[in-house]
Amino acid sequence: MDKPTHLIEFETMLLGRHLQLSAPRSRRGGGYLDRSAYTLLSRIRMEGPMSIGQLSEAFGLDASTLNRQTAAMLRGGLVERIPDPDGGIARKFRITDAGERSLEAERTENIQGLERVMADWTPDEVAGFAAYLKRLNSDIENLDGRPWPRP
Repeated sequence: MDKPTHLIEFETMLLGRHLQLSAPRSRRGGGYLDRSAYTLLSRIRMEGPMSIGQLSEAFGLDASTLNRQTAAMLRGGLVERIPDPDGGIARKFRITDAGERSLEAERTENIQGLERVMADWTPDEVAGFAAYLKRLNSDIENLDGRPWPRP
């Protein structure tokens, strides 16, 4: 780890693992969203109904992967298929009320977990970390050509 980028790579790998562990809850009982559902629902919430093609473009994933993921969300009642509100041919996925509740519950648990982890951080440290993390993600998105909508 002779370069800072080596340390950043290692720490971001651990971050992905720790985020799953920082908000202990009913995961053992199956009462949570898997990472793909959480991410897809978050994007649909931000952008509104999306087709498989739009999801594929947004995430850089092939249609077969997204078909599997959206099928699981359909079975779980998290999304529903609707005609394109803009009159297009492709059907779109819209988040359901149950999907909204699940997403909000998961997000609340994640935020509470982060607040426990950062309980001893100053507000300036939290804000600084958030700013650097946003910059890192934005720069990745710009290089990839797939910007993520932000509130």
